[in-house]
Amino acid sequence: MIKPIGSDELQPRFVYDSTKHDALSKEANSLPSVVISSQAAGNAVMLGGGYFNPLPGFMNVADAMGAAEKMTLTDGSFFPVPILCLLENVDEIKDAKRIALRDPNVEGNPVLAVMDVEAIEEISDDQMNTMTQRVYGTTDTEHPGVAAFNSQGRFAVSGPIHVLNFSYFLTDFPDTFRTAVEIRNEIKEHGWNKVVAFQTRNPMHLAHEELCHMAMDRLGADGLVIHMLLGKLKPGDIPAPVRDAAIRKMVELYFPPNSVMVTGYGFDMLYAGPREAVLHAYFRQNMGATHFIIGRDHAGVGDYYGPFDAQKIFHDEVPGGAMDIEIFEADHTAWSKKLNKVVMMCEAPDHTKEDFVLLSGTKVREMLSNGEAPPAEFSRPEVAKILIDYYTSKDA
Repeated sequence: MIKPIGSDELQPRFVYDSTKHDALSKEANSLPSVVISSQAAGNAVMLGGGYFNPLPGFMNVADAMGAAEKMTLTDGSFFPVPILCLLENVDEIKDAKRIALRDPNVEGNPVLAVMDVEAIEEISDDQMNTMTQRVYGTTDTEHPGVAAFNSQGRFAVSGPIHVLNFSYFLTDFPDTFRTAVEIRNEIKEHGWNKVVAFQTRNPMHLAHEELCHMAMDRLGADGLVIHMLLGKLKPGDIPAPVRDAAIRKMVELYFPPNSVMVTGYGFDMLYAGPREAVLHAYFRQNMGATHFIIGRDHAGVGDYYGPFDAQKIFHDEVPGGAMDIEIFEADHTAWSKKLNKVVMMCEAPDHTKEDFVLLSGTKVREMLSNGEAPPAEFSRPEVAKILIDYYTSKDA
């Protein structure tokens, strides 16, 4: 099985030992505490699940700048984006050596993790601008990821963390949320050796489904892990429970039994395009995938990134040998009217745009809101029904 990044075994930051967990939970009630941002809470959940292996906790400013500028931390290890706990005010914790991090996304703000504080540093405007530009490729505050990153505060609190729970993800998505530890274990139980991972923050239409079939067939893969984002999205994106139901229905009807795992992870979308693609590959290796599908506009938003920038970054910027996972590079997939099947558009050179069934996201949403299913060449009818039910009930 493919090794995690940076260690022979995963080193999740969740406290699995029940005695230690109880002791830390009691101690946390007497510690100075702070309610962290949603982005930091997602980072804590990912650290807890082993996805960010071998990071022990939140980065200091030097490591965050290294990650942003060259994807390399001060000790020479690889990490593609800063993992920060940013706060607006640190008056309550400025002299503390150990603090409790409280969850902003759960009522009552329960303790999410305990941190051993190594440093509290104020980030300068220049440092913040550099990190923003390098990670997001822009400093435009209309970019949802830029806006979220820059709204958290300028004090970076760093140090190893001990995670006590997985926020709302385990309770809200008990059948879907999985840690990297759990996915590795399930892959072993299946006996899969070659495993393809597919990232999604949207329901999967026919083109996505066929792309997964193509990747599995061409790679000779044993299994597919559909790994959906369960955290916060931008306004207008389809909620995770609806996506989950649509994807499960598709897998049930259109994939062979025991060939697909439908799973999810607790993290807020960054919309950072190429850099987020590298982060996605990073934690897919940690969860045990040997291959990862990256298509057009991966993790992008608006017109901030070129259609294949998320593939080019692996050739142009990722340090050699940083990861063992292999990228399955895909073009846009669509139904060919000439061939009567879904194809990668780059593999149909004799086609014009009119030879494909292409619908914009706006058009699809309009059809679904009107109770109208997209054509069968675009979306499976069973998937369309779930989405129609969502859109029509929302608009009622």
